[in-house]
Amino acid sequence: MPSMPRNDPRQYDDLAGEWWRPGGGFELLHWLAEARASLIPPAVSPGAILVDAGCGGGLLAPHLAGKGYRHVGVDLRVSGLSLAAQRGVTPVRGDVLALPLATGSADVVAAGEILEHVTDLPAAVAELSRVLRPGGLLVLDTVNSGALSRFVTVTLGEWIGVAPIGLHDPALFVDPGRLTAEFALHGVRLEVRGLRPSAAGLFRWLALGRGAGRIVPTRSTAVLYQGRGRKEATP
Repeated sequence: MPSMPRNDPRQYDDLAGEWWRPGGGFELLHWLAEARASLIPPAVSPGAILVDAGCGGGLLAPHLAGKGYRHVGVDLRVSGLSLAAQRGVTPVRGDVLALPLATGSADVVAAGEILEHVTDLPAAVAELSRVLRPGGLLVLDTVNSGALSRFVTVTLGEWIGVAPIGLHDPALFVDPGRLTAEFALHGVRLEVRGLRPSAAGLFRWLALGRGAGRIVPTRSTAVLYQGRGRKEATP
């Protein structure tokens, strides 16, 4: 069978067993999900909706427990959505370029490790902003488009096993300045900061096959970065 092109979403079907395998290929995504959830406060009203764009296997769910949100996960792949549903996520099959959700329906939008996979960044930003209610919170993390990020994520990352081979297309990686400007067009003021995995956690995972690592802030946004912003409230 011929290999799939880079960034082909069908790869996630082949990798479905990695979503929740301890120390598996998606271990780093668990750490990123925990870091993303740390930016999300408890819901301020009953029935508040959190839209998890590109939810995959539902890795954000354990970190939202007790925060009071209805967790709606949107993803293209049924294999991931079925796993997310097992963890209490309301699954919706759809594309982040055309979210099948009502305008202003989300109190929080989370977009974790998805923007570096979209083929039309302005359309994805427009959709994430559209479903977010005025005053609502956006949290995200993604991969920078610079040379260092391409080397670390693809060349080095695939060689040492941090990133599954072929999952990323570096041509789609996202410059933080461009991303901030795109969200500003839709009334979302985005603030970004750099991220990196803890050295000890990364060693335990790669050398010993154990999880329990974490993501920590760093001054540099050159490889990974996190964003948080609110949509302007209606006057």
